[in-house]
Amino acid sequence: MTAPHARGVLFVHSAPRALCPHIEWAAGRAIDRAVNFSWAEQPVLKGVQRTEFYWEGPAGTGAKIASALRGWEHLRFEVTEDASAGNDGGRWMHTPDLGIYFAQTDSAGNIVIPEDRLRYAMEIAGSNALELHRELRLALGQAWDDELEAFRNASSDSQVVWLHKVG
Repeated sequence: MTAPHARGVLFVHSAPRALCPHIEWAAGRAIDRAVNFSWAEQPVLKGVQRTEFYWEGPAGTGAKIASALRGWEHLRFEVTEDASAGNDGGRWMHTPDLGIYFAQTDSAGNIVIPEDRLRYAMEIAGSNALELHRELRLALGQAWDDELEAFRNASSDSQVVWLHKVG
């Protein structure tokens, strides 16, 4: 019997140049094959690199990649694993200040908050709407999204054109 197939993306948003070969080695070890990334300058921080790598492997490979990279100083990354038949998807985010965050994702890539986590947030918040808001932001990984957003935007190679309706 073969392991369920999975695929996803490793986004390295910022890594010191000296760390880049070590990231390739760790990611390659996690997916059981040598990899070579195409690195580019990250315009948000001087002297750091960024890359995107599309991977395929057995279900759980996203967790293996995230585990191989978590905790490295000065490294910002995201790993996604798409949901597949019989397997939930996942999203891992890491920043030097916040550490690692994990969330289950659905087939569209949306974060899924487990029932027990929602009940905990409601219990902690009681009737305090601001506290409930804080707990839900934590459950959604908002602090990680906030920190990584500038790096994501800077990594975008596409030009955005805003269209405005007139009249």
